[in-house]
Amino acid sequence: MPTSTYVALSAQVALDRRLTTIANNVANMNTAGFRAEEVKFDAVMTRTGPEKVAFASPGDTYISRSPGSVSYTGNPLDVAVQGDGWLALSTPDGTVYTRDGRLQMTATGELLSTAGYPVLDPGEAGILLDPRGGEVSIAADGTISQGGNQVGAIGLFSIPETAKLSRYENSGVIPSEAAQPVEDMTVNGLRQGYVEGANVNPISEISKLIMLQRAFDSAASAVEKSESTQQEAIRSLGPS
Repeated sequence: MPTSTYVALSAQVALDRRLTTIANNVANMNTAGFRAEEVKFDAVMTRTGPEKVAFASPGDTYISRSPGSVSYTGNPLDVAVQGDGWLALSTPDGTVYTRDGRLQMTATGELLSTAGYPVLDPGEAGILLDPRGGEVSIAADGTISQGGNQVGAIGLFSIPETAKLSRYENSGVIPSEAAQPVEDMTVNGLRQGYVEGANVNPISEISKLIMLQRAFDSAASAVEKSESTQQEAIRSLGPS
């Protein structure tokens, strides 16, 4: 098979992976706290005979950390993270971090995520409120008060820039390196009554989807032309 066919096929594999990630981003553009997935592509050099040929790699995926838009809800148990921090949740698979600040309180006072996972304080312990303690007030530093009394604090954690993020369900991530409690609250904090949305730009993603679909079709056409040329050569040069 000609080298050009392999090059075109490698491009199709890379484009198919990119199409899948964009489709997932678009499907979750209304998911609170969702972080878009991106793909980094590199050329893979290999030697075929005396020449070096550049193939497209399948691509390395990574989760974007850019912030999403913030909207007002008025719900006292909703919080939007400001800065680079993350909320921490206790799950059956260990500690998971999220920017989805839609919280809920159970009948027994446990503070949970919308998926039912306990929200952790700065010491990575669960938070227990008083269901009959009155209105919940959440300060910018995460301090929780009821009836004028401090009853707990929501933890805010920093994930190292070098950490690779793995997706957990829709809006959660698990870092490859340990996260640490945020100490500098001058640029980091929480905003009560607000929720951060997905960091997906739907117009940009749909535009990319159209462009990639065209590129995929072009790569497929290149494969078909290469096969047609090879078959024609066989018919012309082969025995009658």
